[in-house]
Amino acid sequence: MNGGDGDMTLAFELTALKALEDPQAVFTGARQWTSYVGVISDEPTYVVTNFTRKHRIRQDFFSGPRSREESLSNIKTQFDSERYVLVGTEEDDERLADETGWEYVDVETAADAADWQLATTTPSVEFEEDTHDDWP
Repeated sequence: MNGGDGDMTLAFELTALKALEDPQAVFTGARQWTSYVGVISDEPTYVVTNFTRKHRIRQDFFSGPRSREESLSNIKTQFDSERYVLVGTEEDDERLADETGWEYVDVETAADAADWQLATTTPSVEFEEDTHDDWP
């Protein structure tokens, strides 16, 4: 994954980021060899925000309330880099990268190349809602 000169914009599909053992360490390490790093997803903005806050991830961009395709296109116009790389988990991610002019790297391949650890378990709950058991 090391691009050498750091002139790369790196986007993680949220599912790929969730597949990693320590997303915060991944972002911290990626900042050493990328110019920009962020998260894209079709999930609502609050899901991405909650995940990144929980893992103390500071992202340069996120998809917000738009489609992943629109997000990748906008990122290319807003962040000037020699390379644009999407880390994903499925064929649909690869298709999306091809359609928007991004390079695609599967999360397992990226983890192997960058010495990232894959998560050994998948979280059973995507988003925990606040419950108010003490309310009448």
